[in-house]
Amino acid sequence: MSTALSTDATTRDGDLAATGTEVITIDQATGEELARHPVAGPEEVQAAVAAARAAAAPWWDLGFDGRAARLRAWRREIARGGEEVAALIHAENGKSVEDGRAEVLSTIGHLTFVIDNAERVLGRRKVAVPPTTPNQRGFVEHLPYGVVGVIGPWNFPLGTPGAIVIHALAAGNAVVLKPSQLTPGVGEWLARSWARAVPDMPDVLHNLIGFAATGQALTEAGVDKIAFTGSVRTGQAVAAACASRLTPMLLELGGNDGVVVARDADLDEAAAHITWGALQNSGCGCISHEVAYVVDEVHDALVEKIAALARQVRAGSGDDDQIGPVPMPGQIPVIRHHVEDAIARGATAVVGGPDAAGADRYVQPTILVDVPVDALAATEETFGPVLSIVRVRDTDEAVELINSGPYGLGSAVFSREHGEEIARRLRVGMTSVNDAIAFSMIPGLPFGGRGISGYGRKHGDEGLLEFAYPHAISVKTGPAPVATTTFERPPGALTGALAAVRDRLLAEREQG
Repeated sequence: MSTALSTDATTRDGDLAATGTEVITIDQATGEELARHPVAGPEEVQAAVAAARAAAAPWWDLGFDGRAARLRAWRREIARGGEEVAALIHAENGKSVEDGRAEVLSTIGHLTFVIDNAERVLGRRKVAVPPTTPNQRGFVEHLPYGVVGVIGPWNFPLGTPGAIVIHALAAGNAVVLKPSQLTPGVGEWLARSWARAVPDMPDVLHNLIGFAATGQALTEAGVDKIAFTGSVRTGQAVAAACASRLTPMLLELGGNDGVVVARDADLDEAAAHITWGALQNSGCGCISHEVAYVVDEVHDALVEKIAALARQVRAGSGDDDQIGPVPMPGQIPVIRHHVEDAIARGATAVVGGPDAAGADRYVQPTILVDVPVDALAATEETFGPVLSIVRVRDTDEAVELINSGPYGLGSAVFSREHGEEIARRLRVGMTSVNDAIAFSMIPGLPFGGRGISGYGRKHGDEGLLEFAYPHAISVKTGPAPVATTTFERPPGALTGALAAVRDRLLAEREQG
């Protein structure tokens, strides 16, 4: 794993070749040093996992009500410190304080969901038994894995790992979180808030700060499941390491999320949502809109509207700036390369262009039109404030282009009459109809992808089930009419049972 990780130094996970005894963060608005954090080495990782493992059983023994009470206390603590952590997100990540508040609200929303629904989803459930086993009763219970390792990203440093941690805890696991090296203070704040809210069980949640080697040590420390959010290449490396130990994984990787704009779309609504979906968070979202497939009849009118809106968006750290910097320097050359490649293949930048990705941390919006379907900006994850617009004959062509790609995370459809019909044809994990990435704002909806966008789900019922395994139990309630599970079973014991089943099924065919 170490070789594969060290070659991935320009992906959106940060400089994976970086090493050292300290992680030094900068204030994205000023470029000045913000904080220094000691790096957790293999010994500290092992100690954290051991402490979490010791805490896992008592945490599970609390039951749903006991865990819910502590999760409520944590929810109050996060709400109390919401402004503090929003400001920290602004400093470490560079996004606005308002966007930091959105992450706090999302985290509180996921806590509310699991508090209200964990027992319903994971509680013991009776299962009907067949006539051949009348002396049995069956039920399913969902048990925690034990210790879950969570490796988080920098682009949503509270909201993304927070939701995963919350669902893992609600399912009865202890958690060891390794945040991105670019935003370690947010992970540290989350763990401190837990310790303040749940002082009787602080070891249920640990935070480890470090570079790629710390994440690698976490995968090798004997955790029972890994949840990784990051680039495709790094996810493949982590998955390979986990495969040798058969450690189950949740992988949320990259996306090249497509938008379908039908001829009956409300163009003002589509333009507003698509522009925001492509540029919010500086385009640094795995579910950011990257490619809009627009039906020919409305293409030119929509491009004009999107361009007018995008020209009003400015990247910076001032109060009037709508988006912040791209805090990982290695991503900026990737953004510029994708734009240059598209233009070299015949695309036109109606807003921005290669120079929009300057030498500093700020990347101004770029809107590309006439983008060839084989351009890098249309086929790979740009992960910046860039929208590629592709003209298509009809929505069938748009659906085919999206489904033929290797990614399968999020999407959007704009159509007054056929939005849901088109959405159901897309082979992706999530779709918003006549809106931008709204599915991510509903805690009860599962979040995840297919293809190289990863597997497994966070959020919702599926997010709770992701961190528990089903344990099937049958209980004998009395003697069997005929012995069937010992060698004392008499010859022909099942003849009558088979005949009864046969007669019933044949009768169903004759009646139907």
